[in-house]
Amino acid sequence: MANAKKKCWSYSAGERGRNRVRAYEDSARGAIFFEFYESVPGTAEVRRTRISAGEIDREAAKSKADQLAARFSDTDRPRAQDATLGKLFDIYTREVTPAKGDSKRRHDHRCVDLFSRCFGRNRKVLTLNRRDWDRFIQDRRRGTLRPDGRKGKAKEAGVRDRQIAYDLKFLLSVLNWATLSGDGRGAPLLERNPLRGLPVPKEENPRRPLVNEAQYLQLRKIASQVDGNFELALVLAHETGHRIGAIRQLRWSDVDLTEKRILWRAENDKIGMEHSPPLSGEAVRVLEQSRRKRESIGDGWLFPSPEDSSKPCSRHLLRDWWRRAEKLAEMPRTARLGWHSLRRKFVNDMKADTPMADLCYLGGWKSPLTVMTVYQQADQVTMKNALTNRDQRRAASAR
Repeated sequence: MANAKKKCWSYSAGERGRNRVRAYEDSARGAIFFEFYESVPGTAEVRRTRISAGEIDREAAKSKADQLAARFSDTDRPRAQDATLGKLFDIYTREVTPAKGDSKRRHDHRCVDLFSRCFGRNRKVLTLNRRDWDRFIQDRRRGTLRPDGRKGKAKEAGVRDRQIAYDLKFLLSVLNWATLSGDGRGAPLLERNPLRGLPVPKEENPRRPLVNEAQYLQLRKIASQVDGNFELALVLAHETGHRIGAIRQLRWSDVDLTEKRILWRAENDKIGMEHSPPLSGEAVRVLEQSRRKRESIGDGWLFPSPEDSSKPCSRHLLRDWWRRAEKLAEMPRTARLGWHSLRRKFVNDMKADTPMADLCYLGGWKSPLTVMTVYQQADQVTMKNALTNRDQRRAASAR
């Protein structure tokens, strides 16, 4: 059996990311070396440097390493362990947040406000712990911690675990990003994420209501009373299974009525999936009807903003259309019943006889697991039909 490789002697002085100096013995050369990082004059770059310790022994090398570390010490330079929440939030919202979508940017700024009020902007990040984590969760559940301007009593303003998890994932994202982002001198903004691995709250029984067929037909019946474009949006959401955020950003150039397809662009999709699935006959009929009504189409929006036709209508306008339609259709107000409930209906209408790969492509899902665990729901009719089909197959095989 071969002998294990002998570990070389080494000694470290100073602090990692600040003034660390490592002395080590190179057995191949029979000499001791020093290794450290130093700034490149006139730039913000940092380079790794190795120098020979000369003809000295280990004890002398340790002493010299201590001296070098003391000389390299920069008391004006902020250390990673001294990073505060305020500092990380300021850098993150300046460098990372602007690249996000409008909704995500607003959420980032709301979370900065919530965590700053809960923990304090001057709180050293590495002192955060499980008690802080749990306190934030409880305060959000009770409603004692909520965004500025939120109306209602504290008890009414509490949020469910899904929203709390969304907020906490923002904080984890900031801390993880800080451990990988340098401060311009070779050191990370944060040495480690002190909250890594803590349990994120999870909804035991998430609310995922479906629009049933009778409700959908009633919404179509009163569609013209809501807005001239409401029926088109309603039918596209029902017939394509796509998110309303992607539907409202469709251009007429994305619609191919000859081939009966729609190009769903990656830049308008939540998961960045570009695809061009076929359209149903009903979707084609409503699109053709809408196109005939437009005097000039060109590359315009299917749903232009009433204030500025060069822009698509806002998600807030679509939300208002839905709420107006609910009232006109005399539908009872159900929490979380909205445009996305048509996406759930699409999956459950198609689940009995559509292969999963085709279903995912039609509705714009990358992962079948998402469809099965989040969108598909058990229902009595499908289960009874499955049992009936099984009995028929068994009876046929017994003949």
